[in-house]
Amino acid sequence: MSDTVAPGPEKLQYQTEVKQLLDILAHSLYTEKDIFLRELISNASDALNRIQFEMLTNQDVTDADAELAIWLEPDRDAGILRISDSGIGMNREELVTNLGTIAHSGAKAFLNGVEPGETSVEEIIGQFGVGFYSVFMVAKEVRVTSRSHRPEETAWTWISDGGSEYELVPADKENRGTEIEIRLKDDDSDFADAWRLEEIVKRHSDFVSFPIYLVEPVEPADAETGEDAEETVEAEATDEDGAGVSQTKLNSQTAIWRQTPSSVAEEDYNQFFRQLALGADDPLLHIHLVTDSPVDIRTVLFIPPKRPDDIFMAHREDGLRLYSRKILIQKHNRDLLPEYLRFVEGVVDSEDLPLNVSRETIQDNPATRQISQTLARRVLRELDRLAGRDAKAYDRFWDQFGMFIKAGLATDFERRDSLIGLLRFKSTKSGDDWITLEQYAERMPANQKSIYYVEGPDLDAARRSPHLDYYKAHDLEVLYFSDPVADAYLSMSLMDFREMKLVNVDSTDVEVPDTVSDEEVPTEAGEALQGLVERFKEVLGERVEDVRSSSLLVENPSRLVYAGESMSRAFERMSNLMGQEAPQQKRILELNPDHELVRNLKARQEADPADPLLTELVEQVYDNALLLEDMHPDPAAMTERILAIMVAASRA
Repeated sequence: MSDTVAPGPEKLQYQTEVKQLLDILAHSLYTEKDIFLRELISNASDALNRIQFEMLTNQDVTDADAELAIWLEPDRDAGILRISDSGIGMNREELVTNLGTIAHSGAKAFLNGVEPGETSVEEIIGQFGVGFYSVFMVAKEVRVTSRSHRPEETAWTWISDGGSEYELVPADKENRGTEIEIRLKDDDSDFADAWRLEEIVKRHSDFVSFPIYLVEPVEPADAETGEDAEETVEAEATDEDGAGVSQTKLNSQTAIWRQTPSSVAEEDYNQFFRQLALGADDPLLHIHLVTDSPVDIRTVLFIPPKRPDDIFMAHREDGLRLYSRKILIQKHNRDLLPEYLRFVEGVVDSEDLPLNVSRETIQDNPATRQISQTLARRVLRELDRLAGRDAKAYDRFWDQFGMFIKAGLATDFERRDSLIGLLRFKSTKSGDDWITLEQYAERMPANQKSIYYVEGPDLDAARRSPHLDYYKAHDLEVLYFSDPVADAYLSMSLMDFREMKLVNVDSTDVEVPDTVSDEEVPTEAGEALQGLVERFKEVLGERVEDVRSSSLLVENPSRLVYAGESMSRAFERMSNLMGQEAPQQKRILELNPDHELVRNLKARQEADPADPLLTELVEQVYDNALLLEDMHPDPAAMTERILAIMVAASRA
């Protein structure tokens, strides 16, 4: 029988831009170093959740009877901090995958744009999920020794000093889980102080659902005097060298979602949210629901104070933490709330759900559907209550998350009325304030039959729209639809309110109080403009549906109006936003016969119908109208014509 040769040490290169990321973390972010401990504890908690879930169906694991816990062992004299857990553990391949790779396609572009000191560690961690690497803010060397839960696997140690390489060596480790040994930088030796570790755990990790123990040597004086240990000291044991050690539990390990709302302080909710969201800001709103009927629910949900930067990115893992009997069964459940409420953070625990579940069985479970209905209804109700009791707080919510409520209106017909009540708009009369549709309707003139809105690529563009001329002149309020994406959904899904149609003021068939269209009763000025109208038609040809005089223009010389169905226009806008080709409905160009520019063009046409400059001016009037509608395909192409017009004007 031949001898088996144990595998030797291996040196490997980091994959992707890990080295540059490590440099940023280690050298540029000096104000938030204690976050590294929060991240490592969070990773350990995830590993414990995974083994807990694994053991629901599989008891054939290493150390099946081991306590599920996290241990912090500081050694101030040696400048070392050890963090260990009895979680699911890792084999060699998993160490390489989890610690030697950051798989994110945008990493290089992001890092190339980062200057030292510009970006917070929170932002980097949030964008890349690289919490482990924050350890290099304080470490000159890190050793990660891990043994997988699979009995046939052996232990390995991963070693790195934050350079371009890391080392893998076989290790002796009998128990399941992971131990991280951090050799601290000289300036960061205080992270091996017990008081500092306790303070960080209380601030960042107090609600971790597994015990976090501080492991310290037992002082001989304590043993001699027989003094009682503090209540937090769970046990005394011996370390590998046989010396006595004490274990002091640092975290409260409180599942606040299983408490009654009246027993939880506001600061406890805030602290729990900060730990859940791995952030420093308090939530805008918390929702605590404990009910046994018609389904068992124990939940705490949060509305974050701001929209995450990566909320629209494909790699983002959002969703609620789903527990059954305090056991985490899904870390990112997306089935308990509608897609448009994906910004909600929180925890849901239900004893009506089976422990051993797949995503498919959760989706098909009647209790899940009942929970989903209850949670969505409660979130919308609490947002409505927030709007009623604290308008400024709701305005902050709307600034960050209003687009999701608008999207929900297009998909959630069951809760349509609740969503409409949450909508907010700015208008020609609201200034910087938000208003509701109810407020708009209450101050409409008695003879106004429709609710008016105007579209624009942004708020400033909407406010400059030539379509507002008539409405401003006659003191008629118009809503601004200025979010190109969300308001495209809104214009397709919100067709009426209280039996009044919502009408885009760029439509040809818009009805305004106490007036009729100039098409039906042309003004004398409009009739006198016919020669110029024909010249516009001749120059613009098939690019426009028609050219005509308008009685709805006051301050502006022209505008482009839409003659098609509103749904077709919304589809056209959505297609353009998504970069897809869609048939472009031709617009009608309307001219203001009372505007000085139009009168001058009319005079020039009458004086010399063959005037070549008139053609350039007609083109520019059309281009200006396209620009105001955010429809111009090539604005730079106007420069040559504008120069020719300027030269002609300078000769006068």
